[in-house]
Amino acid sequence: MDKDEIRDYGMELGADVVGFADIADYRSERSPDPKTILPGVRSMVVLGYREIHGAIESENKRISMTTRMGMMELGLKNNYLMTRYIERGTETKAVSVPPSYPLDMDLPYMGSVGDVSLRHAAVAAGLGVFGRHNIVINPRFGTRIVFTAILSELPLSSDPKVEEDLCNDCGLCVEACPAGALNEEGKTDFMKCLKISQPYGIGGLIRYHYKMIDATDEMKKEMLRDPKFLNLYQAQFIGFQYFCFKCMEACPACI
Repeated sequence: MDKDEIRDYGMELGADVVGFADIADYRSERSPDPKTILPGVRSMVVLGYREIHGAIESENKRISMTTRMGMMELGLKNNYLMTRYIERGTETKAVSVPPSYPLDMDLPYMGSVGDVSLRHAAVAAGLGVFGRHNIVINPRFGTRIVFTAILSELPLSSDPKVEEDLCNDCGLCVEACPAGALNEEGKTDFMKCLKISQPYGIGGLIRYHYKMIDATDEMKKEMLRDPKFLNLYQAQFIGFQYFCFKCMEACPACI
């Protein structure tokens, strides 16, 4: 089984781009060694799915998030199908890397680091370069693209890297960020970003519970009827939800 076969299958599944990286070309300082996931890993298959522009730009962020969730479900399903395709067609093992949650919630990172950095995987696979916003810019789809990955024991070579600097450092993403999470170049302030982008995530839930602990009985009753509580409740069975796409909306690269 070669790269062309795998790429063609990935495109048939619905991916917009498919790239490959020799595991030696993947570098992420904070993420675990991929060998802790697949001891015999030799390469990565990286699939990219473009965001839906109408959803990203919609003022109704529930709609934006619903569309993103559909894309995540497609990516997760396709990862499973791709790993099965590789294992059925070869005598090697493959592992699907989730596009987002679940994350390792133990110390020291507590959900801030994925098992594999999909951004670094995409760059290693020749699917883009980092921009000022620390998101990958793809030559065809700009920042409006989400990646998934498969770890494989197949000896697949890396695709050519993107040599062009697709970011002109215009600063629009920094200006657009309502959290001020991009003020320091080369770094995204994770906690600032989450407070705005995931207001009903674990941080919001903990903060709300802290308020309830100190509240009077009457205030607790009011808090249980508060729309904020209802949104937190809804998030528990829907899953993670992003409500901010400002850096992606603002970035003019390759759009």
